[in-house]
Amino acid sequence: MNMPMLLPHPHQHFLKGLLRAPFRCYHFIFHSRTHLGSGISSARPFNSLGLHCSKWMLLSDGLKRKLCVQTTLKDHTEGLCDKEQRFVDKLYTGLIQGQRACLAEAITLVESTHSRKKELAQVLLQKVLLYHRKQEQSNEGKPLAFRVGLSGPPGAGKSTFIEYFGKMLTERGHKLSVLAVDPSSCTSGGSLLGDKTRMTELSRDMNAYIRPSPTRGTLGGVTRTTNEAILLCEGAGYDIILIETVGVGQSEFAVADMVDMFVLLLPPAGGDELQGIKRGIIEMADLVAITKSDGDLIVPARRIQAEYVSALKLLRKRSEVWKPKVIRISARSGEGISEMWDKMKDFQDVMLASGELTAKRRKQQKVWMWNLIQESVLEHFRTHPTVREQIPLLEHKVLTGALSPGLAADFLLKAFKSRD
Repeated sequence: MNMPMLLPHPHQHFLKGLLRAPFRCYHFIFHSRTHLGSGISSARPFNSLGLHCSKWMLLSDGLKRKLCVQTTLKDHTEGLCDKEQRFVDKLYTGLIQGQRACLAEAITLVESTHSRKKELAQVLLQKVLLYHRKQEQSNEGKPLAFRVGLSGPPGAGKSTFIEYFGKMLTERGHKLSVLAVDPSSCTSGGSLLGDKTRMTELSRDMNAYIRPSPTRGTLGGVTRTTNEAILLCEGAGYDIILIETVGVGQSEFAVADMVDMFVLLLPPAGGDELQGIKRGIIEMADLVAITKSDGDLIVPARRIQAEYVSALKLLRKRSEVWKPKVIRISARSGEGISEMWDKMKDFQDVMLASGELTAKRRKQQKVWMWNLIQESVLEHFRTHPTVREQIPLLEHKVLTGALSPGLAADFLLKAFKSRD
């Protein structure tokens, strides 16, 4: 995280507050006459605070001094034992070399809910992120991979489409990674993870990697670690990332905050024009594809296509340079698949040239950060000793009707707030 700041009068308490940040990399610009205040002289600015000063630069003519205060990756790995360090280094080395086994093990690590493995996963992700940033810089700042989200109702033909589409891409020299998300059972907690079995040809392709993952109760059609898995796949050299969500409704479109392009797949019998006008998942789509447009379904597919074309005209534009398209495809006959890829490439080129794609990815980083904060805060709330003691009693009172759910929640929040 780079934070450029202009600080005419920095304060010691502010600087000490930086120690609480998980990634402490900051760029400050001080006036040349600035004293760092509160007893911190400019000669020994941050050593007493425990921050690592990596570079000083004094401009001869100006009144500014640039100080880069950052912590190296070594600071993040100091708590690892030798065995853990070797394990992370092995995964990282194998990952950037494109070894599928190391990629699979790395995704398993970031999906783990074990506290220590979460720490190891963050160390690995930070190393991959630094490598990924260097690769993008050598690519003139352009993204290395094209991230595409595929969503739609159950039975829309998402897996069948990916099978045909993926084979076409690998034959054209691309490396494809498919992150397929399957719903977890509300009763048993298990997940079938059957998407990979539907893609028999693609799963045998050495230029394709398919990773099915369970939702584990996460809403929005994706898992809590889908963002991290995307980063790992890009670090392993895959230039096209497809995220297939679970069968979703109108409001479950979390995948749109993770990808460059959001593609919505709809079956020919997917509802009338009113369904398209409804605000929700249609509004987030950059491309709408009517699937199964073959045989007896060609006529209804054409009708649905016309209805959605008119429906999209009523929705507010999300981009200044791209207008969502509606096309018909058939994964069985291959009709429209190549044309669909051409439109996806047009989208990528137009969005890159306008700068919207870069801005979109930056905004997604912020959304990702707040999603992780919400998850961590909820986990911290549940595991707090005082709250954990009161949860069974309050749950029992709610079940028996002695206490309203809202009042029980207020009691738990007050217990959490008064923990100090």
